[in-house]
Amino acid sequence: MTETDDLAASDALIPPRKGETLDEVKLQEYLREKLEGAGKAMAVEQFGGGHANLTYLLRFGEGDKAQEYVLRRPPVGPVAKTAHDMGREYQALSRLYRGFPPAPRAFVYCDDPAVIGAPFFIMERRHGVIVRREVPAIFGGGEDPVANQKLSEVVIDTLVELHAVDPAACDLQNIGKPDGFLKRQVEGWTARYERSKTTDIPLATELSKWLLDNLPKSPDATILHNDWRLDNMAVAEDDPGRCVAVYDWDMCTLGDPLTDIGTVLCLWVNREEGFGAGAPMPTQVPGWISREEAGARYGARSGRDISLLPYYLVFGTFKVGVVLQQIYHRYHIGQTKDERFAGFESMAEALFGLAASRRP
Repeated sequence: MTETDDLAASDALIPPRKGETLDEVKLQEYLREKLEGAGKAMAVEQFGGGHANLTYLLRFGEGDKAQEYVLRRPPVGPVAKTAHDMGREYQALSRLYRGFPPAPRAFVYCDDPAVIGAPFFIMERRHGVIVRREVPAIFGGGEDPVANQKLSEVVIDTLVELHAVDPAACDLQNIGKPDGFLKRQVEGWTARYERSKTTDIPLATELSKWLLDNLPKSPDATILHNDWRLDNMAVAEDDPGRCVAVYDWDMCTLGDPLTDIGTVLCLWVNREEGFGAGAPMPTQVPGWISREEAGARYGARSGRDISLLPYYLVFGTFKVGVVLQQIYHRYHIGQTKDERFAGFESMAEALFGLAASRRP
């Protein structure tokens, strides 16, 4: 097995981190009659990447005949009622594969905390490469303009494919409430910030007011991922322009499709902007299309009016800032000891500043 066989090329499999282990005896006992192959000897490893939900590889048996699955559960410690929703993610992934092949199929959902201490679900294992921050060597290490362009375009093209899926065809027409979606989103992310703030950042409050005061009229609702980005996708090892999987569906719903494109474009730093260090997508490498080109590509391929996209860019930037603040809050109060999160508060504040600067 090569490194790129992992869920993510940059997410090496590791022994479960301290405080994030699973009760393997109870888990296998629960799965034994519910999952094909689960009666064989079970080995558990953890995917080392990701910043919120915890993801594990379950391997039953050995060698070429081993059967592999992926387990997803919320982070350790108390979580917001509507956050890290394993039930919603299972609902989406147990059906979405019918109309959107990049969605891994989910097989088992458990809401009994007596098994591993939290709700979880089991989904199929997909093999591919996740590109996180830097283009990996398998695609030229950032020096191949053709591969880089393919990576940038597949982010947009796969999102267009998702937004074209008929929810009823996947029995997902009731997964959300599209009426008033955008207003609820702004209010909801504002409330999440208020619950997770560790210092007062007046600009965040100012931004939330601006977003409510300038709400646009939403286009027709579609299925939303709600955290669309390159590192929530896997592409084929032999073709960076072919998506083989999309992960992290715990916020999947029906709503305004421009919120998805706003989320991914807020992380799309153009080469001339000069502040791409640490960004989750390598958008400044040669050949990568610009943020403006990406927005135009989405509009042309989806047929949607993108004239109000600047609003969604501000909202997406604000939302990602809140996500980082939430993660930092868990670190601040000791729910996680992961030192990767120590600087997330300052990163969140920087994103609020960026969101403010992007207001039209």
